Amino acid sequence: MTQPVRVAVLVSGGGTNLQTLLDSLQQSPIARIARVISNRPDAGALARARRAGVQTTVLRDPDDAAELLAALEGSQLVILAGYLKLVPRAVVSQFRGRMINIHPALLPDFGGPGMYGHRVHAAVLASGAKESGATVHFVDEEFDRGPIIAQEKVPVKPGDDAEALAARVLEAEHRLLPRVVLDLARRIT
Repeated sequence: MTQPVRVAVLVSGGGTNLQTLLDSLQQSPIARIARVISNRPDAGALARARRAGVQTTVLRDPDDAAELLAALEGSQLVILAGYLKLVPRAVVSQFRGRMINIHPALLPDFGGPGMYGHRVHAAVLASGAKESGATVHFVDEEFDRGPIIAQEKVPVKPGDDAEALAARVLEAEHRLLPRVVLDLARRIT
């Protein structure tokens, strides 16, 4: 029997998508979270990883490709789950086709530098869009521009504020991300 694909997750925040992956992959023969890497020592996601017995690393300099590559050593698939730093080119090159990001909008709209969290949902509402959703895409050298793998749409409802829309989009993220990770892991094995 083959070993599960070793997955590294890059995080900057609280880690609800990480928790979804930890829960979804806990008993999976296909993929396992092997390490969690953060650019912030106070990221709540690190505590989630430690509670699950997953190795954690805090980067001293997230712009240092050599440091990030060392932290990713042995990883077969890399997931950005609320990671708010641009991944260095040398790292993207090393993991091309095996590094993905989850974004809380329907890319290519509402993505790019500075478009994360509350800002994304506020921009969707300000635009008058009738739907939003979650996108999983391959990571390239720019924020939120790599090829799209999958999307899940959610309606923008009358009277929505950013928090209400964010909650619906997060539910979609939690459904979409584990499915895509497992699909990609099956292709790697």
